[in-house]
Amino acid sequence: MNPYADSLQRRLQFAWKRTDNFFRIIKPEGFWAQPIVWRHPLIFYVGHLPAFAWNQIGPLFLEHPSYNAHFDEMFSRGIDPDVDTGACHLHPAVPEDWPDLEEIVFYRDRVREGVLNSLELLKSRRQDARASHPFTMVLEHEFMHQETLLYMLQELPSELKCRPPGLPEYQFGKGEAPIEIKIPAGRVTLGASSHKLIFGWDNEFPRHVVPVEAFRIQSTPVTNLDFFEFVASGAYEKERYWTESDWAWKQRVGIRHPNFWLQRGADWLYRTLFDELPLEKVYSWPVYASLAEARAFARWKEKRLPTEAEFCRAAWGSPDGREHPFPWGENEPCGDYGNFDFAHWSPVPVGSNPLGMSAWGVHEFVGNGWEWTETPFAPFPGFVPLGTYPEYSADFFDGKHYVLKGASWATASGLIRSSFRNWYQAHYPHVFAKFRCVSD
Repeated sequence: MNPYADSLQRRLQFAWKRTDNFFRIIKPEGFWAQPIVWRHPLIFYVGHLPAFAWNQIGPLFLEHPSYNAHFDEMFSRGIDPDVDTGACHLHPAVPEDWPDLEEIVFYRDRVREGVLNSLELLKSRRQDARASHPFTMVLEHEFMHQETLLYMLQELPSELKCRPPGLPEYQFGKGEAPIEIKIPAGRVTLGASSHKLIFGWDNEFPRHVVPVEAFRIQSTPVTNLDFFEFVASGAYEKERYWTESDWAWKQRVGIRHPNFWLQRGADWLYRTLFDELPLEKVYSWPVYASLAEARAFARWKEKRLPTEAEFCRAAWGSPDGREHPFPWGENEPCGDYGNFDFAHWSPVPVGSNPLGMSAWGVHEFVGNGWEWTETPFAPFPGFVPLGTYPEYSADFFDGKHYVLKGASWATASGLIRSSFRNWYQAHYPHVFAKFRCVSD
């Protein structure tokens, strides 16, 4: 018997239920909306998740033919955009008109049934966790797209979505005041060892150790109040604080403030998934910004953003030289340690989970928002592409994507591990992504 199969079955069914609840937020007419131009209409994601599952599992475990080979191909890949040039590389099977929602849901349900049947076959196999890799890949892919779906729904007009019952109340109040913490020179582990991690994506391997020079890092992320001072001072509009490419993007797009903010006359507002709040009420929340805006703010402060290695040293390292699986130590992620796994459905004041501090005394490396680094997304030495999905990471090793670490409030706890790497383009402003400054 394979002990991982029962656990995977429970986790997949839980993830599917959560995904379905997120799709229920969308009113029927909203599925054909395209709230972010760099993404497919929302209807695509109803079909993409089961298509990915079938393409990874069906051919390996089930002998019968596909439930719908046309859908397997049509929904297999999303848009691969270049936000700077406006170019979008579309999958050749993308239709002019998407199928009916009912037809896609029927396909989804049949694929899910097939996945569960495949798990029954897995149960009879030898006790090797690696045999479960395709199922874990499908599960983590589902988790990642839940967050993608929610930041897309953030951009969906309110008349096209329903507010689910029982949402937690917003957390206001004063956040933790930032201090600078010195991290001494040392070494840090990047990536993971394949024999120690049951499952990981190809960009997480192989494990290697790199030196890190001493640096100072903020104990808390930059808040909305911090960034408002940057905007209100006029510095946001000064070219000298932006890189050449970032300034060109800012001028071309015409942005005047972070994407999650609104300005109506003299009033400043903050957009959550379902509400518009006075910005001053959420001054203590971390600001969500693009990498371009984060770099400009850091330059204004005569600082910079951390590298991936610096982030990892400050997050997982400790003064005694040991490295921990989580900033807070050995315990598995739970709500005591940070704002993740949909605990609040919004940010909370910075530093709200002191139990989640790293050994150096730095707050919320995990939760409340992914964190930008200045490290371009690239393979580790000895990188080997995924056998069944070789383009997963390799397509984004282009020098335009940058590594983000940690987790946001919309990140499933199953994705929280020290080796996990997220990545986005510098001029993509829609992510639940915060940042903090460092100095040499």
